[in-house]
Amino acid sequence: MNTYPEAIQYLYDRLPVFHHIGGAAYKPGLDNTIKLLNAFGNPQSKFKSIHIAGTNGKGSVSNMLSAVFQSAGFKTALYTSPHLVDFGERIRIDGQMISQDYVVDFVNRHQSVFEEIQPSFFEATMAMAFCYFADMHVDIAIIETGLGGRLDSTNIVIPLLSVITNISFDHVAFLGDTLEKIAFEKAGIIKPGIPVVVGEWLPETKPVFEKTAIQKNAPLHFSNEKFETYKIENQKLIIYSEIGKITSDLSGKYQLRNLSTVLKVLEVFRENYSGEYCIGNEAILHGLENVCALTGLQGRWQTLESQPKVITDTGHNEAGIAFVCEQLQQQNFETLRIIIGFANDKDITKILKLLPAQAKYYFTQANVQRAMKTDELKQRALSVGLTGNAYLSVRESVEAALNEAAPEDLIFIGGSNFVVGEAIPLFEK
Repeated sequence: MNTYPEAIQYLYDRLPVFHHIGGAAYKPGLDNTIKLLNAFGNPQSKFKSIHIAGTNGKGSVSNMLSAVFQSAGFKTALYTSPHLVDFGERIRIDGQMISQDYVVDFVNRHQSVFEEIQPSFFEATMAMAFCYFADMHVDIAIIETGLGGRLDSTNIVIPLLSVITNISFDHVAFLGDTLEKIAFEKAGIIKPGIPVVVGEWLPETKPVFEKTAIQKNAPLHFSNEKFETYKIENQKLIIYSEIGKITSDLSGKYQLRNLSTVLKVLEVFRENYSGEYCIGNEAILHGLENVCALTGLQGRWQTLESQPKVITDTGHNEAGIAFVCEQLQQQNFETLRIIIGFANDKDITKILKLLPAQAKYYFTQANVQRAMKTDELKQRALSVGLTGNAYLSVRESVEAALNEAAPEDLIFIGGSNFVVGEAIPLFEK
């Protein structure tokens, strides 16, 4: 491999990619991960980390924490998935994507290992991330799980702190069809003696976390703060907390729960590790106000254009779409236009019923194997009273919506990470 695109294509072609093909790529368990990381000298033991699982919010929480640690002066690594536009989004240090030269060199040097162990795409790229973080001597790494927790490849890390953002229905074929079963999988990241913060709990899930924490002798903390008073000004979310006025550049109302989780995580972290990590209130306030600028986060209630207003969000399961719909109700517009597409392994019946019937829809499909065909989506949407036209690509649907929209209209783009990832570059000037 001589170029970055060739190296990325090798990873896609040789290794099963959940991001593209879904369940066929899912390899539960840590056997492959252990073999792979042994071959690379166990880089995960060479840096300190915070490990984050959850159904929704773990990406936002991970990026918020990264921004705070960066603001406090620490060399901060961030591992998240999937990416929206560029593979390098998954692996960052202080907001900068992994060097393309490092990716090419890593793939070239370790092809024989990949051929022998046959890891999944996620396992291979996670190993790359851990080697990169170790080589770059980071002060702290924020590690987001891929799918689940207990059997997730990232569960090889022994973190300073574990975080579970929340539990709702997603990937039920792999994680279980009840909230208790899903909570059990997520609780699998709880490690013996290591503090854990749960951002949000339900009556069905709280006993699962409590039982696991007792079994592991892990100090358990719940985030219970509810921000009743907030406002949104100039695309920023403003709340008042014990540490002062928090202004967040992640403006979605649903970020209130993620902010609550982050503040609890930082409180527990400072209680346990203040001798090694000094994180002042100023660093917290600065980090939370500049998350996108510091980490490069995209796709969280992101405004892409102002006239007409175009907003995109990566919420893609029932809970995520419910928050999106709640947010849409608070917007002012002449006509609401929704560009939407889904992965074909989603049960979208409940999701479609949440969407506003008065909107004009542009049913679309991303350019990935997992995308639900646009004609099927249109028929299923019609059955619940949603009307609109079908388009064979995200570009076509965006162009149609922009051509038909008045300046006072609102265009929302979402339904899947794939759709959002293809839409964002269309608006980059």
